Amino acid sequence: MKITEIEIYRLSIPMEPFVIATGTMDYAQNTFIRIRTDTAHYGVGECSAFPMIVGETQDTCLVLAKDFAKMLKGKDPLAIADRLAELDLYIAGNKTIKSAFDMALHDLAAKHAGVPLYAFLKGTKRAITTDITLGIASPEEMAIKAKRLQDEGAVMLKVKLGKDPQTDIARIREIRKAVGFEMPIRIDANQGWSYEEAVEALQGMEPFKIQFCEQPMRTWRDALLPQLRAETIVPVMADESVYSHYDAERLCQMDACDYINIKFSKSGGIQEALKISAVAAAYGVTCMIGGMLESRLALAAKVHFAYAAPNVKFYDLDTCMVGHLEDPVIGGIQYEGYSIHISDELGIGADMDQAFLDQCEHWTI
Repeated sequence: MKITEIEIYRLSIPMEPFVIATGTMDYAQNTFIRIRTDTAHYGVGECSAFPMIVGETQDTCLVLAKDFAKMLKGKDPLAIADRLAELDLYIAGNKTIKSAFDMALHDLAAKHAGVPLYAFLKGTKRAITTDITLGIASPEEMAIKAKRLQDEGAVMLKVKLGKDPQTDIARIREIRKAVGFEMPIRIDANQGWSYEEAVEALQGMEPFKIQFCEQPMRTWRDALLPQLRAETIVPVMADESVYSHYDAERLCQMDACDYINIKFSKSGGIQEALKISAVAAAYGVTCMIGGMLESRLALAAKVHFAYAAPNVKFYDLDTCMVGHLEDPVIGGIQYEGYSIHISDELGIGADMDQAFLDQCEHWTI
């Protein structure tokens, strides 16, 4: 099998403004690729750039996608490790756009093998329920939205924080008043606090039954994570601090986190995500699968990965539910309330509506 051409699309999905500690997103800065071959099979992949976290934009993803396509054309797509190694040799970092190619290669390989992607990865289906994310607003606004989500069937909340500690504490206090104490609440500071602010915020939230706190501080403060864990009963989840399995091993050896959040946009895709999960499992550290602002196509790939990674036990797979105003996906992840399902179609089991793609800026290499 040889790659004959690669289609690249600027997949801009309009959305309601989404606010986190490091900035606001008005649309999902996504890139969609389709790898065609000299057979009837093709592979699809999607990534979502989040500039304030990964340092990539939609434009940087598109520029590199064209370079990657030129490199891969004419080569064997089934040699996934070789193809991804070539991308890493070409340019360091840029894991977000690399993840789209990783996804498409895995989709293609599973289709060639005649199985769903999770079976290709030697995974097994299991029950998955996602949380739903609350963006940053006033304590009162967040409490009202939290109660509405609970009334609509949400079973757990992920609350964005990372601003002034006392205001963040007030946000959680008001949310707890609104939803009670039975509903799990996890928080995500997106690196927004200093060490002192993290101590103040987490100690102040201890009465409010917090499941865990994602990424309380900037990554350059990783050495302070063990000390922070000693100052609070709130478990700490590393997110932006873990891009690779080497990062995972470093933090686990430091006893710096209780949990790790895996995202394709950080790991470069499925191949490295599986390595991160394996390292974490060896240290008894449970993982979560999360994302940026992907559509139901990339989310389906994340479910396939989760089925193949038993150590992934937390699920933050709501990215298309936090304000996407259009849904161009055919197939993909399906929601029954907040329970998640995927089909047993070959590969990822998802594609993009060609009519939507025809309206997007695109290139064929």
